[in-house]
This record gives sequence, C-alpha cells and structure tokens, in this order.
Amino acid sequence: MSMDMFEQRAEDMQAKEAPLATRMRPNSLNTFVGQEHIIGPGRVLRKAVESGKIPSFILWGPPGSGKTTLAYIIANMTGASFSPISAVSASVTDLRRIIEEAKGRRQINLQKTILFIDEIHRFNKTQQDAVLPFVEDGTITLIGATTENPSFEVTSPLLSRSRVMPLKPLSDDQIQVILTRALKDTLRGIGHLNVEVAPEALGHLITLSNHDARIALNVLEMAALSTTPDEDGKRYITLPTIEDALQHRVLPYDKSGDQHYDLISALHKSMRGSDPDASLYWLARMLEAGEDPLYIARRLVRFASEDVGMADPQALVIAMAVQQAVHFVGMPEGNLALAEAAVYLATAPKSNSLYEAYSRAQKEVTQGASESVPLHLRNPVTPLMQEMEYGKGYQYAHDHPDHFVEQQNLPDRIQGNKYYTPSTQGYENQIMARLKAWWQREAKPEPEEPEETEETESEPEADSLEES
Repeated sequence: MSMDMFEQRAEDMQAKEAPLATRMRPNSLNTFVGQEHIIGPGRVLRKAVESGKIPSFILWGPPGSGKTTLAYIIANMTGASFSPISAVSASVTDLRRIIEEAKGRRQINLQKTILFIDEIHRFNKTQQDAVLPFVEDGTITLIGATTENPSFEVTSPLLSRSRVMPLKPLSDDQIQVILTRALKDTLRGIGHLNVEVAPEALGHLITLSNHDARIALNVLEMAALSTTPDEDGKRYITLPTIEDALQHRVLPYDKSGDQHYDLISALHKSMRGSDPDASLYWLARMLEAGEDPLYIARRLVRFASEDVGMADPQALVIAMAVQQAVHFVGMPEGNLALAEAAVYLATAPKSNSLYEAYSRAQKEVTQGASESVPLHLRNPVTPLMQEMEYGKGYQYAHDHPDHFVEQQNLPDRIQGNKYYTPSTQGYENQIMARLKAWWQREAKPEPEEPEETEETESEPEADSLEES
C-alpha cells in the first residue's frame, strides 16, 4: 500500500471526526446559505469569483455567518492555492513562508495564492505591514475575516488596498435550512443516525443559537449523539435534550470591541428617547454578557448630567446612589439598582441645556483670551491686596432682598454673555421663572426661552463612548 493511500485514509478519518459544522461546509456558492447581498446572482463578488479575478477583500460579520466557509468556496472555485492562518497564532515568519511559497507557485505554474487570515483584527501593525507589499504587487490575494469593524482594526494602507464585504447575521429561516440539510445528509451530516427533532426543540435551538450556524450545528450533533435510539433505531430529540446540550446561551460580546460600544450607545439613546423598556433590554444585554457594572454606572452618571441635567437635579443623586449600591452589594444583586436608575433616567424630564451651556463656556475659555478676574470679585486676604482695591465694591448677595443683587460677575470683554438658557422641562421651569423675576426686577432683558423644536441629534462625549 502506497503512502498516498495512507495519507488519504488519514484525511478521511479526520474529516469524519471533524465537528458537524466543519463537515457540513458547502463547496459552492450555489449551496451557500445567506449573504445574498454580496454573492447573489449578479452581485459584484459573485461575478468576480465566477470570472476568476477576485480582489483582496475583508469579510466583516458576526460569528457563524459564513466568513471562513465563503473563503474556502472562493479558493475552490477559482483554482487558487489556499493558505489559511489564524491571526491568534501566526507570526511574521509564517507570513514570510507563505509569501515565498506564493512567489514560487506564481513563477512556476502561474497559480494564484489566497492568503486567508482569520481574525485579522488581532494582527498588529507590524504583521499587517508585512503583508502589504505582496497584496499590492499581486503575489497574494488577501481574504481577511473579522468580527470587528475593519475601520478601527485594520491599518489604513491595507484597508485602502482591500474591499470590505459586510456579512449579515443569518436569519432563523436560514439557520433552519442549514440544520435540515445536516439532518438529511447521510455522508457528511447526521442522516445515518436517523434523527428526528421535536418542533419546539428545533425552534429553541434556532433561537438560542443567536444566528450562529456553527453553534446550531454543533449543539444539534451533541444532542443527537447523547440521545439513545428507540427500538426502531430512531433518535427523537426533545426540548429538554436541546436545553441540556446548550446549557446556557452564550451572548456575543467583546468588552473592547464593537458590541461594547454599540450596546452602550443603544442604552444611552434609549434613555434619551424616554423608552424605559428598550433601556432595560439593552442594560440586560450588557449585564448578562458580563459587562463591568461599574462601567455602566459611570455612563448613567454622565447621562444624568448630560441629558436630564437641571430638568431633574435628583437624577444625578440617583445615579450616584446606584454607583454606591453596585459597589457595596456587587453582582448580581446590583443589577436591580442599575435597572432602577435606567428606568428613572429614561422616564425623567430631559434637558441638555446644561451640556450646551458648558460647551459654550468651554469654547469661550479655550478659544478666547484668558480674562482677568474683576477686582471686586477678588478676595482681599492681605493688606497689599486691600491697597490694590481687591474686593472693593463687592455686594454681598445675602444682604439684599431674595438674596439677589445685580453686579458684574464676568470680565469686561465678555460681560453680558449668556451661556445657560434653561428649557421649559421639569425643574428648569422653576429656574426660568426665578431668572425672569430677577431680571425683571433689575429691568434687564430676560433670557430668551428656547424654541420648541425637534431635538437635533448631537454626538457629545457620552455618545463617542470614550471611557474616562
């Protein structure tokens, strides 16, 4: 028996022992499920594959959406040599070896090489730079796969030489198609096991797979293998069997990646939109996925000042109390304190007047001249300061009716500037009435009331989601 036959047997054995998700990978675009927006008939990527002239590109999508499978199919259909590596374990040395091999294929038999880099977002700048010249001169065609936004994780030079292909999560119907194939396929699937799945069990598996075909297939296989055949040889998978195989739902989440920023943005905007139900949902999504509860508490504190502000000054008190509660009792007990704060903030009257006021004052300070403090506002703590007339003419507010006195409190150049204009929301109504009374008594022009217009979307610091 030749060595080739031994090697073929070894490959066949490995294929049979591979997980169901690996065995069920389709080998053509016609059997690939999902992503019609990029590989459907007439689409650019499909045309490129069918013509055999594919550009370098990056597949960006959630886990289990078919990134690796699609790369294998493209290599198979174009006749290119396929060199897959994982950015988790590959080194620059590995890249150089693959590139040298690609040069040899290109010179000797004119064969193209596809370099597939899984989790390309984990490559550092040096590793990405090592690939760049050979992508540019055509030595290799790069296909990268990532769950993270390439705009943030891939260097600009490499990104400019590649197209980004966004993949969508698989729908429930698409997951069901994939599972049905595996149940019927007797060569690569589990058709030989004679498996039947209860409808409620199949629906539960589809829902809790979270649009991830890999999870769905591997859980199905585990459930099938753990089910004892009846006297007719049939394995009937019930809902408890699926629940036992799943154990618990694994929520997709990366505390330093897109999910982190997307979810906190959704929470912030839901509270701003006065939607307590959506606020609770996004809060639960973050907490159940393992987010740091104190990080969420910090964002709630910021929201209380930025989006509720003076419309309900109690909001900041509540937010700070929640931070203390979470710190004191820990998790999971602290989740209800966070939920209480989220609902309070979502249902509180909203005003960004405080945020706008500080932004105006900040702009004045950073872009204007550094004005001197008026003499009458300075504290005359030494005889020399008194001689220089520090504090001269200062009027003590508590000596006047309503504890208010009209006097200059800003430097001469910006005297009369208005930074804070209260809204008509919540407690700010009272602030507006108080300011009106003071200004009318001193015969000064009243602060203009803000016009009731549709809220314009701004992207302040909290929405940029930069952790302090």
